[in-house]
Amino acid sequence: MGIDNQGRRAARRLAIFVLACGAFTASSAAAAAFGDQSQASLAGESLQDLMSIQVTTVSKTEQKLSQTAAAVFVITQEDIARSGATDIPDLLRMVPGMDVAQINANTWAITARGFNARFGNELQVLVDGRSVYTDSFGGVFWDQLDLPLEDIEKIEVIRGPGGSIWGGNAVNGVINIITKKASKTRGATVVAGGGTTEQGFGVLQYGGEAGKSTNYRVYSQYFNDGHLPALGGGDGGDGWHMLRGGFRSDTELSSRDTLTFEGDIFTGSEGSPTTNLPSLTSPGAVNVEDIFNLSGGFLQGVWSHEYSARSDSILEVSFDQYKRNDVLHDHRGTLDINFQHHIDWGERQSVVWGAEYRESISKSDGSFYISFVPANLNTWLYSGFVEDQIAVVPNKVLFTAGARLESNYYSGFGLMPSARVAWTVGARDTVWGAVSRALRTPSAVDANLRANLGSFPGPGGGPDLLAFIGNPNVKDEELTAFEAGYRAAISSTVNIDLAAFYNFYDHQETQEPSAPFFEDSPAPPHLVIPSTYGNLMHGETDGLEVSANWRAASRWMLSPGYAFEQIHMHLDPASQDTTSVAAAQGSSPSHSAQLRSHVNVWRGFSWDASSYFIGRLADPSIPSYTRLDTQVSWNFSERTAISFVGQNLAQDHHEEFVDTSDTERTTLVKRGAYVKFTARF
Repeated sequence: MGIDNQGRRAARRLAIFVLACGAFTASSAAAAAFGDQSQASLAGESLQDLMSIQVTTVSKTEQKLSQTAAAVFVITQEDIARSGATDIPDLLRMVPGMDVAQINANTWAITARGFNARFGNELQVLVDGRSVYTDSFGGVFWDQLDLPLEDIEKIEVIRGPGGSIWGGNAVNGVINIITKKASKTRGATVVAGGGTTEQGFGVLQYGGEAGKSTNYRVYSQYFNDGHLPALGGGDGGDGWHMLRGGFRSDTELSSRDTLTFEGDIFTGSEGSPTTNLPSLTSPGAVNVEDIFNLSGGFLQGVWSHEYSARSDSILEVSFDQYKRNDVLHDHRGTLDINFQHHIDWGERQSVVWGAEYRESISKSDGSFYISFVPANLNTWLYSGFVEDQIAVVPNKVLFTAGARLESNYYSGFGLMPSARVAWTVGARDTVWGAVSRALRTPSAVDANLRANLGSFPGPGGGPDLLAFIGNPNVKDEELTAFEAGYRAAISSTVNIDLAAFYNFYDHQETQEPSAPFFEDSPAPPHLVIPSTYGNLMHGETDGLEVSANWRAASRWMLSPGYAFEQIHMHLDPASQDTTSVAAAQGSSPSHSAQLRSHVNVWRGFSWDASSYFIGRLADPSIPSYTRLDTQVSWNFSERTAISFVGQNLAQDHHEEFVDTSDTERTTLVKRGAYVKFTARF
């Protein structure tokens, strides 16, 4: 039997990936060999030191990365600087098991461990512990998640559930973007650049001291991104620009109290090629080229208090709002109050407990095509959690058990327990396992959506209207996850991180027909033939993720990664759904691979290259592709640098994802280049 066209394309793209890896690996080896003749080692710390990075997202207390009982990947500031990325979605591509797909110039689909969509509703995303997950659509507006990359301390990424700590929607992953303290950004910073797609961008920032106890920084950031090509040729109409300003202050109130206050404000506009149903008599939605404005901002205060060397607490209060004048005209403001207390009991036990209250007020003007019913809605959430870490064998076996009880406006109470164990086998390696339950809670789209899809002449001559209507009785989607992993510093030059998982999902959403009904408004009177959400799908996923770091030479670092996943979903006998199984199984690749290389070449020159292979998507069908990025940087003084970056060099144009809801049209990701200048004073 011959190989089908999809197989041939996948094989070609995999070959491109392998050849790209081989090409820049061979070149890097030559550069590293040259550099070895004249300069010191790549970095002072060994890879064993890198395994000792402190992470907080797994348990809300500091732990060494090597001892965490979860699949954790840390993107450091060094990784960010070497990536050549200009936005957070592109940074996340380096995490094995993260599925990052660009829909158009300003829209992404991002998730972990399957079920990707424009709004990855099973991925919780935080900035300094503040959730940016929107209750309108159940997901993240990645175009609003924009901050100076130079101010990020690290990004902690958990693949797998974190519901017992972070609550609902931390199902398949948690991303926590942690920014630098103001004391680490003193002085002035200027960033300026531009190129083919990133036509112009810049950051102006200044940090200093106010009195003896306060450090601060203020910044302004702007960018202007051009349009990407449309699928059928021509201009995709999806260019965008954004202006943002922000601040952070850190104050030592006393020897035991610190106060952090931060916030920002943004405004911009972006092209939104989408669809619309103009009237009741329209047979279907039509394409619309639209430009809409967006604005918003947040304020957050964090008070940390140390009762003693063994006890401390944190109180976080934040208010977040945005306004998007798109087809739905969604406006939302969210108040969040979060308290946690940590205490060490004896020599072997550490307990963290806390409580959270959240209130969100939304308003949406909507249109005949899409709206929320009711248009104005106030929602709330109450939750509390407790987690107990027990050193069963000191410095060897750490057992962690916890649970979060949460009550939300849409589905009421839900319990999310977890149990984790980490066994430090030797001085350099750890084996871990975990069992967890997590919930994806409904959003306004699930419960309050009204989308009119098209009409046709009915038997009586009047129009029959096809519509999709949210279900106010929709349930939580449930996950029971089983995970295991191995993490080791094999030597001073090699470390490896391996994670395997089996997930069982229940009460997954389906699209079900419901009973027709008559409407008098808008005129003329018409019969509505609706469908709505049900919870009539279940299934399982299993997979493997591996990442490594290899110091191949004193100046040369290689970081390979690979992820594999199988998704098998099934309808309950009562379901009449015809699309959800295929969408769930086909929206994420089964295979993905990557290889990143960093070389210190000579006297301030460095070269970075990254190659990513993404397997094909089955529904909607997207061929596999290989992405190749590279960056050459010259630090011509201690505080000034210039970088030349090429992106998507393997292919001139490629498609990455289709938004099946038709709220955003797909354009083609294209080859690009830019130059960036950075100076610090």
